[in-house]
Amino acid sequence: MSAAESAAAIQRNLVDLLDFIDWSGVECLNQSSSHSLSNALKQGYREDEGLNLESDADEQLLIYIPFTQVIKLHSIVIKGSEEDGPKTVKLFTNKEHMGFSNVSDFPPSDTAVLSPDNLKGKPVVLKYVKFQNVRSLTIFIEDNQSCSEITKVQKIALYGSTVETTDMKGLKKIEEH
Repeated sequence: MSAAESAAAIQRNLVDLLDFIDWSGVECLNQSSSHSLSNALKQGYREDEGLNLESDADEQLLIYIPFTQVIKLHSIVIKGSEEDGPKTVKLFTNKEHMGFSNVSDFPPSDTAVLSPDNLKGKPVVLKYVKFQNVRSLTIFIEDNQSCSEITKVQKIALYGSTVETTDMKGLKKIEEH
């Protein structure tokens, strides 16, 4: 799928899932206190190229994003510089309480190695079948482009759709005869 095709897919029937993030439960392990996750994830902040999420003790970041409702995730945009932007990104669905000590115990739902085009904003199209009933997403940034100690993420955007649920109030009771 070309960049134009993937951009068209995003515009066609997918939405930025920002409005469906449960902000009270969002966590990021190993983030710098002065360059936190909200710089890369929140509306307004993530459009400012001067703001970044930065790792602290080493290059790895572990990001947990719960949603307010079940979603289908189609693609993800992770922007960063060609030097210290993320390289290997592993995505896990519906896994709570993951830490650096147990992240390798679970097989990822998908793994992406970010290219220079991805770091400039080209979406990574995911294995859609594995991202159908997502209540939460864990993003493990394993390393960065230059193997340096600090990973910098300028923007994270998630594209997909909500899972339609049945409105029980809208159902009519069948009268017994």
